[in-house]
Amino acid sequence: MSADAKAGRGPGAEELRRLHDVPPGDLPLVLPGPWDAATARVFEEAGFPALATPSAGIAAVLGYADGHTPADEMFAAVTRIVRAVSVPVTADLEDGYGLPARELVARTVESGAVGLNLEDSERGTHDLRDPREQAERIAAVREAAGPSLFVNARVDTYLRGGTADEAAERARLYVAAGADCVFPILAPPEDLPRLRAAGVEGPLNFLARPGDPSHAELGRLGATRITFGHGLHARALRGVAELARQLATARPVTA
Repeated sequence: MSADAKAGRGPGAEELRRLHDVPPGDLPLVLPGPWDAATARVFEEAGFPALATPSAGIAAVLGYADGHTPADEMFAAVTRIVRAVSVPVTADLEDGYGLPARELVARTVESGAVGLNLEDSERGTHDLRDPREQAERIAAVREAAGPSLFVNARVDTYLRGGTADEAAERARLYVAAGADCVFPILAPPEDLPRLRAAGVEGPLNFLARPGDPSHAELGRLGATRITFGHGLHARALRGVAELARQLATARPVTA
């Protein structure tokens, strides 16, 4: 592990940008989501070149409902994950916890993360922000961060029953404001070509779920980056639940 990683800084945002430099149609960058230091080490040891923390998984570990983790606890959790590994870590910071752009950037950098997710739903109400107001917020984050953070702009249109055209409109605004990547969460695989055709350029984050096409096919459809949200944490919990059932019924536990 490098001296920077031991200090909690890790590789820089430029390395994360380089990993997103995926030619159209190629295999996307796959970023698993560690919810604590132990899982971060497991994913690094498996060979993943970067990690993307899931806010819902971390919330569950800390005993909160998704969207209700206090900012201080989220940043502390991200810091522990960054300290545990030597690969770049990007953090899901929800809507930014109401922090001014400069403070959000400063706290993200202090945590050691080299990227952040910033969603366009209002914390608490879950209403979509006005897209131009959100673009202004992204621009303020970009101005405060310069090149030191990789900004992934989450587009929550599909969460609210919106269309590919509506998602594409927001994505274009966010890219123009300085986002490095856009994340139309819950976009179906078949909408990826539509988003590309509608002018969504640059890295495009896809949320993978059970039953989706292969990663290679998602790349052919237009995805640049694949993340899993809380899916990996949920799968791990199902394994723990099975172990608990074996223990409760006094059945032999397999290693």
